[in-house]
Amino acid sequence: MTAAPTEADLAAWRAKLDALRDAIGRNVVGQADVVEQLLVALLAGGHALLEGVPGLGKTLLVRTLGQALDLSFRRIQFTPDLMPGDILGTELLEEDHGTGRRQFRFQEGPVFTHLLLADELNRTPPRTQAALLEAMQERTVSHAGVTRPLPAPFFVLATQNPIEQAGTWPLPEAQLDRFLLHVMLDYPGEAEELAILAQTTGAAGAEVPRVMGAEDLLALQALVRQVHVGDDLMRWINRLVRATRPGDDAPEIIRENVRWGAGPRAGQSLVLTAKARALLQGRLAATRDDVAALAAPVLRHRLVLSFAAESAQLGPDAVVAGLLRAVPAPDR
Repeated sequence: MTAAPTEADLAAWRAKLDALRDAIGRNVVGQADVVEQLLVALLAGGHALLEGVPGLGKTLLVRTLGQALDLSFRRIQFTPDLMPGDILGTELLEEDHGTGRRQFRFQEGPVFTHLLLADELNRTPPRTQAALLEAMQERTVSHAGVTRPLPAPFFVLATQNPIEQAGTWPLPEAQLDRFLLHVMLDYPGEAEELAILAQTTGAAGAEVPRVMGAEDLLALQALVRQVHVGDDLMRWINRLVRATRPGDDAPEIIRENVRWGAGPRAGQSLVLTAKARALLQGRLAATRDDVAALAAPVLRHRLVLSFAAESAQLGPDAVVAGLLRAVPAPDR
C-alpha cells in the first residue's frame, strides 16, 4: 500500500507544478483557465480536446507544454489524405544482404510517443480518426495480430477549429467520449492581447526549460488517486451525471434540451479531474468547487443537444450551468 504523502511531499510537488506553469507562461500569455484544465488532464491521466478559432495559440500551447516536459513529443498535422498507417505505423519488407532472407519489420508511427499533438483532428476522415481509438483507450496499438504497448505516460492533446465546415469531419460521439476534457479557448482580454503583440513581434522568445519528466508525471498520477473525495461529494457527482439523461425525473432544462446524456465515463472523469484540480492547488481533498469548475469541460462534449436547444442557440455550457442549479450541491 502506498504511504500517504506528507506536507513536505505536497509542498515539493506543488513547487514542481508551479514551475511547470511558469515554464508554459514564458510562451503563452494569459489563458490561465485553459492551462489549468490542460494540467488537470495530464495529472488525471487523460486526453484533452482543445477547441477555438484560428490564432488563439492552441498549437503553441501544446507545443510549449511538450517543451516544458522531459517527454518524447510528436506532432501530426491531420489532413484529408492522411491514412491510419501514417499514424500507427506499417510493416516494411527488408532484405538481409548477407543471407538474402527477407522479413517484415514493423516501423512505428508517430503515435509511439509520450505526448502526441493531433493538430486539427477534425480535418481527417472518420477512418483515420478511428485509428486513435485503441491508442487513447487501451494505450496500445494492434497491427497484423500483434498488440504493442505505447510509452507511459501517453497523452493525446488534439485541436480543432469550430468555425469551418468545408473539408472537416465532426468527431463521432464514441471518439469524443475518449477525451477526458473538452477545453474551449476564447479571445484574450485587451491587456493580454497587447502583451501577445509585444511578445510575438520582437526578438525570439525565451527558451522553455524542461521542469518535469515521465517519472514525475507517473508519480503525480498515482498521487491523484489518493486525493480524498467525500461520500456526499461522490453522490452529488453521481446525481449530476445521471441527471443529464432525459427522462421523467430529469431536470426541466435536460428534458427540453438534451437528446442523449452522459455515460458512466463522465462520472469517472469528473471524480478524477476534481482530484487532480485539488492536487494542483495543493490540497489532498476535493471540494464541490472543484467539481463545479470542471463540470462544463467534462460534460460539454458528452451531451447531444436537441433541435429545440439548437434553435434557441442554447449551447452545452448553458445546459451544464442549468444542471448545476437544478441538482443541489452538498453543504460542504
